[in-house]
Amino acid sequence: MPLASAVMLDFCGDVLQLSFADGDTERALAGIDKFFAPTDALVSDGEIAVPHLFISDMDSTMIGQECIDELADYAGLKPEIAAITERAMQGELDFEAALRERVALLAGLDESAIRQCLDERIGANAGARTLTATLAALGARCVLVTGGFHHFADPVGESLGFHRIVGNRLDVADGQLTGRLVGEITDSATKKAVLSEEVGELGQGALSLATGDGANDIPMIDAATYGFAYRAKPKARDAANGRIDRGDLTAILSLLGIPNKDWVRG
Repeated sequence: MPLASAVMLDFCGDVLQLSFADGDTERALAGIDKFFAPTDALVSDGEIAVPHLFISDMDSTMIGQECIDELADYAGLKPEIAAITERAMQGELDFEAALRERVALLAGLDESAIRQCLDERIGANAGARTLTATLAALGARCVLVTGGFHHFADPVGESLGFHRIVGNRLDVADGQLTGRLVGEITDSATKKAVLSEEVGELGQGALSLATGDGANDIPMIDAATYGFAYRAKPKARDAANGRIDRGDLTAILSLLGIPNKDWVRG
């Protein structure tokens, strides 16, 4: 029987693989939710293979924090800014307007607070380094694309082994944040465009893997061959054909069929 669709389920490290002809991805995911949720799963139209491109969101995906919320704490504004962030990630607010509003509230904050925030507050999610290192070792190009800021994304992306980093730029003058951004906004359209650009450069037949958690990641997740929602907001989860609800990021490796012996420990 020719393989039309494949399902991978990860039960705390024990992976079950199913295949079926003429599969319906949405029905398969609905069935998984009904009988197995919460679980970690991937449903694919076709045989599952190692992707040629790995593209990921940063905040609350590759790292465990929302950088702007943590930075706001140094200005005494965390509750106010975090509330805006949550609504934006749920898809209740326009992303660009919400981003500019939050950045404006940080006007006058010393740039040194960013370094302090990085050192004291920001850390990789479990499995992030192993996921990126393993995919890179298997030949995947790794791209970090975030609606956050290069001040955070550059050191985070470099430490995790990403080949390219795309994000927003905070404007700084005289050692303080001005409350403005420099250049074009990296938003949901940008994330999808970066994925399309990278796939185009890799050539016909290139497989892509995207991970994210919020509404801003939906176009990227939807466009990827394997779109993973990592402990995600409902709208992002509904858009994905891969879900990580309880495991760490290495669950993605298991769901791609990459044996543990081939993992590169980050």
